[in-house]
Amino acid sequence: MLDREGFRPNVGIILLNARNQVFWGKRLRTHSWQFPQGGIKYGETPEQAMFRELHEEVGLRYEHVRILARTRDWLRYEVPEHYIRRDARGHYKGQKQIWFLLRLLGRDSDLDLRATDHPEFDAWRWNEYWVPLELVIEFKRDVYQMALSELARFLPRVNHHNRFLRAGMRPRSHDDFSAEHEQAGRGGGAETSHVGHVGHPDHAHLSHEDQHAPHDTHDDLAPQRTGLASGDGGGDLAAERREALGGGHNQRHDRSDPAV
Repeated sequence: MLDREGFRPNVGIILLNARNQVFWGKRLRTHSWQFPQGGIKYGETPEQAMFRELHEEVGLRYEHVRILARTRDWLRYEVPEHYIRRDARGHYKGQKQIWFLLRLLGRDSDLDLRATDHPEFDAWRWNEYWVPLELVIEFKRDVYQMALSELARFLPRVNHHNRFLRAGMRPRSHDDFSAEHEQAGRGGGAETSHVGHVGHPDHAHLSHEDQHAPHDTHDDLAPQRTGLASGDGGGDLAAERREALGGGHNQRHDRSDPAV
């Protein structure tokens, strides 16, 4: 289902935990990470599509989350032509998205990457709010920037009162998020709950929604089946932060897409 300009309607999901960290998923059998997102089926509203995608990709239902906000207008990105299947070139241009900001009401254990027979992710982690801008593929970076910036003012307040008293620190203001984003490129980082290598796969693992002409079904190609990781993973968190942020800079020059 395309609009007149060749964009497929789509929803994106920014899922927060109690610390305002965001869910970041690793695509099945690849080294690419992204926010949950997916196409809107014919007859669905963006909110209906969001809840369907939330269950299919993350295993959560409406009772597990609260909607905090959504973007006011469609946010568009074009997919470079060399990523698009040949028979889709000329009429398929990219994605237009409505982004939702959600707060997780349940626990980490409520997330289930195997909720359906066609999983999208095989691992996940919690990242600081602005870190995904350093990790997402370049042609999506502007959309991520617009979505995160528009929705940032709806972030819930986090009570760090006792921790800051003990540490002799001041609570972070909203402006500190921008400073955190700048520090990310210099080695600041994301907290992780799952071990995984962050990077981009080769062209063969490009997102099916970005690579192929869209259909009315959810997926153009069924992903491969594999063993999936869920729950908290072990590992050296400091080393993983360095790996994640280092991977983000390398991805600026990669020719693959960790998409829908």
